[in-house]
Amino acid sequence: MWFMDSQTQPKDHLTFDECWELLENDAVGRLALVVDGHPEIFPVNYVVHRRSIAFRTAGVTKLWSALSERPAAMEIDGYDPHTEEAWSVVVRGNTEVMEDQEDKDAVDSLGLEPWQPGEKANYIRLSAQVLTGRRFKVNRPDIWSTRAQDKRRASFE
Repeated sequence: MWFMDSQTQPKDHLTFDECWELLENDAVGRLALVVDGHPEIFPVNYVVHRRSIAFRTAGVTKLWSALSERPAAMEIDGYDPHTEEAWSVVVRGNTEVMEDQEDKDAVDSLGLEPWQPGEKANYIRLSAQVLTGRRFKVNRPDIWSTRAQDKRRASFE
């Protein structure tokens, strides 16, 4: 089930294609899995391959979840200081271990290279069943006291 219809969504909701474009132009997201009955969140670097999310792992929790075919979710978000808009994209679906060597080679050719040291020999795919996203104008940082690291400040400094 895909949840994106540009004809019926309010203006702040991203279209299906806008969500995939933002996913394709980013490299790190937060993967949410259920582990021992409670949610866990892991930062992962990823690539988009055949309109799914691919990442590599050494094993343990993320691999166990993929082998168990459990539901997962991933979120990426960002901020554009030129438009003063923030955005967020959430992918929900199931994970699976990628076994086909051609698929592994294809995602490697897209630049899928783990950031964390160590062997990451297991390739995992998150197949999107629900894809949602939204974009919104952020409050100006001069409305309240903001930290120097706040990305919104770049719009006004």
